[in-house]
Amino acid sequence: MKKIFIIIQLLLIVLTIGAQELKCNLVMNTSQVQGTNIEVFKSLETDLKQFINDTKWTDMTLREEEKIECNFSLVVNSYADGMMSCVLQVSASRPVYGTSYTTTLLNVRDDKVNFHYEQFDKLELNTSTYDNNLTAIIAYYAYLVIGCDLDSYSKMGGTDMFTRAEQIVSSCQSKTDENEIKGWKAFEKDGDRNRYAIVNNLKDSRFKGLREYYYTYHRQALDNMSKNVVNGRAMIAEALPMLRQLNRENPSAALVQMLLDAKNDEIINIFKKGTSEEKELAIDNLTAINPTMADRYAEINSAK
Repeated sequence: MKKIFIIIQLLLIVLTIGAQELKCNLVMNTSQVQGTNIEVFKSLETDLKQFINDTKWTDMTLREEEKIECNFSLVVNSYADGMMSCVLQVSASRPVYGTSYTTTLLNVRDDKVNFHYEQFDKLELNTSTYDNNLTAIIAYYAYLVIGCDLDSYSKMGGTDMFTRAEQIVSSCQSKTDENEIKGWKAFEKDGDRNRYAIVNNLKDSRFKGLREYYYTYHRQALDNMSKNVVNGRAMIAEALPMLRQLNRENPSAALVQMLLDAKNDEIINIFKKGTSEEKELAIDNLTAINPTMADRYAEINSAK
């Protein structure tokens, strides 16, 4: 009996040590590079799935049901001489307490994913140099996903993860390859929403209010809506003028846009059931922040 107990304890230790944080669904789209050796992409897809899901990103211990669900979609635009040019879409979600509903934590697109890869290359994380651009990019977004999840459960809870992402950015800014440096630089064409800009906003004290709102939105509003939907909606509405002011002071701020990219559909549906005052407040502030979505925000008035 004692031997059985010891074996069970050892199994529990092994399971704890191997408990990773991410439960990632990865999809590769190679339709634009037909004619290329397809085995290269099959190998990369298999290796990426294993790399993301099997890497122990933090010292947290999570049960299987606590793993963070995320999606990585990699669209390959070109592949020549070992250089792959891709677009990466990353999204993540978490359950809402007391419901069967899952809410999107982030939904971000990166069109500057360029890296060298040959079939059978090993994907290993070198945290001292981040010399492999592919693993550096994947690690950056892994920490971004985990940080956003932690921010949604505790106020400023993801800071350590965002610091790790910031360290990756700093390390990769010294790259000399003109293709691989894209997305990491502080100033580049269309760079107001690149990897540097996102993590710079996350660590900037000017955006502390937005990160605290992220916690309020998820933990205090959504997680309590099954008990009191009116109070939850009011909490979400209350901070919209703050987002508008933050966007006015920091035009096209990466963090404000990232929040709305993840939450637009959800916010529209939430305020469709609001009071006339809440609807007016939501439409006015959201349209001021993102005028290109004015028609979508107007849908808030479509429900009585």
